[in-house]
Amino acid sequence: MTATPTSEAEARDAVVAAMRRLDAAGLNRGASGNVSVRWGSAMLITPSAVPPADLGPDLIVRMDLAAEDGAYEGTRRPSTEWRFHRDILRARPDANAVVHTHAPYATVLAIARREIPAVHYMIAGFGGPTIRCSGYATFGTEELSRLALAALADRNGCLLANHGAITLAPTLSRALWLAVELETLAFQYHQALAIGAPVILSDDEITQAAARFADYGSK
Repeated sequence: MTATPTSEAEARDAVVAAMRRLDAAGLNRGASGNVSVRWGSAMLITPSAVPPADLGPDLIVRMDLAAEDGAYEGTRRPSTEWRFHRDILRARPDANAVVHTHAPYATVLAIARREIPAVHYMIAGFGGPTIRCSGYATFGTEELSRLALAALADRNGCLLANHGAITLAPTLSRALWLAVELETLAFQYHQALAIGAPVILSDDEITQAAARFADYGSK
């Protein structure tokens, strides 16, 4: 799904395909995780408690980004995490897609409340020398949304304490790419911790890598 959707129908199809890719890659299991995309003044988001195999474009939920009451259009309720999707898309005009996973290694580090340091230059794709871990709040709450936004300041991804991970990007395909990269970095950091003290790249080394990331990866 590299092309930018030209219709709402295509955007709905892309969200369904994204959820299936995340499941196939092992980044989500069952009905865990969720995906949203900006569509005009609204967002299209996955429904609550529907596994990817049962998901169809007709089940994708439409929500007005300006609405405060959680009103939605669709036959199913939106993901329980609709609030942080909405708030991220509101706060980050550079983002048109948000991906949330319960990827195994990212979640292990989130349980340990460990941010991911610059153990590999690929972290530069996330906008800085760390992938932060937010504080903890109950899923679906305004407090979790606030904590997620703080952890995402000047970043394209974060961990959610005792929960999972978020990535965001101008396109859904890039947000998916970042979700895979975040899990890869989490795995590498976890394995490095198991054999000793990882060597952390300097801020200057990450700045140099970041300068080469403008056109790197999936768009």
